[in-house]
Amino acid sequence: MRTERPEHLSDDATGDRSARRAVTVFPILVLAAGALGLLLPGGFTGWSESVPYLLGVVMFCMGITMTPEDFRGVVRRPWAVGLGLVAHYVIMPLLGWAVAHLLDLPPQLAAGVILVGCAPSGTASNVVTYLARGDVALSVSVATVSTLVAPLVTPPLTLLLAGEYLPVDAGSMVTDILKTVLLPVLAGVVVRLLAGRYVQRALPVLPWLSALTIAVIVAVVVAGSAEAIKSAAALVFVAVVLHNGLGLALGYGAGRLGRLGEPASRAMAFEVGMQNSGLAASLATAHFSPLAALPAAVFSVWHNVSGAVAAAWLSRRGR
Repeated sequence: MRTERPEHLSDDATGDRSARRAVTVFPILVLAAGALGLLLPGGFTGWSESVPYLLGVVMFCMGITMTPEDFRGVVRRPWAVGLGLVAHYVIMPLLGWAVAHLLDLPPQLAAGVILVGCAPSGTASNVVTYLARGDVALSVSVATVSTLVAPLVTPPLTLLLAGEYLPVDAGSMVTDILKTVLLPVLAGVVVRLLAGRYVQRALPVLPWLSALTIAVIVAVVVAGSAEAIKSAAALVFVAVVLHNGLGLALGYGAGRLGRLGEPASRAMAFEVGMQNSGLAASLATAHFSPLAALPAAVFSVWHNVSGAVAAAWLSRRGR
């Protein structure tokens, strides 16, 4: 749910209200979609094959919001971006593995939690960073790089940490991430470069298109494992809350240890603790099972709720 340049949103109160509305409505929309999938699973029969294409729409929307400034930011601050990237792909995968062991999760759920941890940064992390009065430029740079390197990092990490639970075809996973993440993002960047004037008019609609698409993904994932949810929902919720909460705290701590300053440390918290759960759900459905995608579906709701709450607290503390 990446928005049109949060830096610009800060220029006026209208933009601030728009960003807050998007972050508030998104988890409610996703929660409603999950409830629909749980109550009417038959309505989504056969939809699982469409999940990768739906994710491609979300990633295209992300790519179309990118500008050359995002990439120049990486070059200007290689230490901060590099630290954010390493923290993201070290902290969250290891936390996922640790939570799976701590709670003694069944193999399908354990693999799903670990896969969430191995995913790139969440698509709403830059908006939440803005609301927390954090370093938005750093947030955008880390999210951009973590997404672009996902085909090289997510599959081997998943194989290393989740392989003890389920067989992992890392090669096939690389191909899927290239098709559903990297290519749509690059296509969006190209469209922005070639038709920037027309794209500018459509930018306000893109966050809502992304939110609706992610909601459909969650509904499909929940419908695919509706029966299992009744017995596993509480356990998955505990796993997600631990995973996300520790990720936010350790991400903030990594920024402080790296002496990046308060605004950048806030950005690090959300870049580490918020995940691209749509990608995790898509990969889990394709490579494991609908049940393995359940942690990603719950994470889709929870990390936006916890992110908004943490952003509000940090914003007040900043004042």
